[in-house]
Amino acid sequence: MEVLGRNLTGDSAETPYCFPQVKGSCLRSQTLILIKVAVYIFVTFIILMTICGNLLVIISISHFRQLHSPTNLLVLSLAFTDWFLGGFVMPYSMIRSVENCWYFGETFCKIHSSLDITLGIASLLYLGLISVDRYLAICKPLQYRTSVTMHKVAALVGITWMFSFASGFGVILSEINLVGIEELFINSCTGTCFYVFNKQGGVIASFVTFFIPGTVMTGLYMKIFHVAKLQARKINFSMAMTRALHEKKDCTSEQKERKAAKTLSIVLGVFLLCWLPFFLVLIVDPFLDFSTPAVVFDALSWLAYFNSTCNPLIYGFFYPWFRKVFKMFLSGQIFQNGSSLLNIYAENK
Repeated sequence: MEVLGRNLTGDSAETPYCFPQVKGSCLRSQTLILIKVAVYIFVTFIILMTICGNLLVIISISHFRQLHSPTNLLVLSLAFTDWFLGGFVMPYSMIRSVENCWYFGETFCKIHSSLDITLGIASLLYLGLISVDRYLAICKPLQYRTSVTMHKVAALVGITWMFSFASGFGVILSEINLVGIEELFINSCTGTCFYVFNKQGGVIASFVTFFIPGTVMTGLYMKIFHVAKLQARKINFSMAMTRALHEKKDCTSEQKERKAAKTLSIVLGVFLLCWLPFFLVLIVDPFLDFSTPAVVFDALSWLAYFNSTCNPLIYGFFYPWFRKVFKMFLSGQIFQNGSSLLNIYAENK
C-alpha cells in the first residue's frame, strides 16, 4: 500500500519536474545519482527475493503430491499473493519511490493502487484462514479430519480472492475513500499516484481488515500454544511410562503439528510487525490533516511489502521439507520423471 507524491510543484524553471512539458507537474526527486543507483540495486534485490522465494513455494507445493493438503493449499495461496505483489506491484512502486514520479498514467495508477489493496486484504485473510486451520488441526483434530477437506478449502480460496478483488477495486474505482476530502487533493500535481482514506474510512478499514482479524488470529495462536503445551506434557509422561511403539509414532505426529503451529505463528508475527505501523498512520493521518510526510508513508509501505519477502525465508528456515525441496532444485532432481511422487518427509522423521 502506498500514499505518496503529495508535493506540488514550484515556479522555478530550473526545478526538475516529472513532466517538464506539462504545467503543474510534480517535482522529481533530486537525490544524487549514486544514491539512486544504490537504492535501485537494493530494492531490485528485495523484489527478486520476493519473486523467487514465493515462486519456489508455489512450485514445491504444486509439484509434490505429498504436499497437497488443506493447510498447504492456504500456504500456496498466500505465496501466490506475495509473488503477485513482487512481480506486478513492487517494481512500479520502486520507480515511483526513487524518482518521486508516476510515469505510467492515471488509469494504471488506479489499477496499481487497487491491486495493492487487494493483495493486502488477501494476505490478511489467508493468514486468518491458516490460523483457523491450525487451530482446528491441533485443538480439535477429530473435527478437523472430517470437516476440513481440499474441496472446502478450495472454495474458501475462491471466495477470498473474489472478496479481495471486490474490496480493492471497489474502493479505488468508487472513490468512497475520498468522500468529504475531495477538495484537499483537487490540486494534486501531475505525475503522482497515491490514495488516502478519510477519517471514517481510515478507522473502519484499519479495524475491519487488520486490528480485529489480527486480534482473533493472535487469540487462536495463544490457544494453540496452550493446547500444544498440554499435549507435550502428556507425551513426555507417556514416554516416561515406556508405552507401546505406536505411541511414539503419535508423539512424532504431535511434534510436527506443534512445530507447524509455531512456524505459522511466526509468519503471523512478522505480518503484524510489518503492517502495524502502516495501519496506525493510516488511522492517525486524517486527524492530522494529512500532514504526515510522504517519505514516512513510503518507508511504511516498503516495510509492509517486506512481509512478502520474509514469508518464504521463514518457510525455508523452519520447514525441513522446504530445505529439502530447495536442494532438489539445485541438484536438478525435481526435473526427473516421477519426482512428484518422492517422499518429501523421508529425512524429517
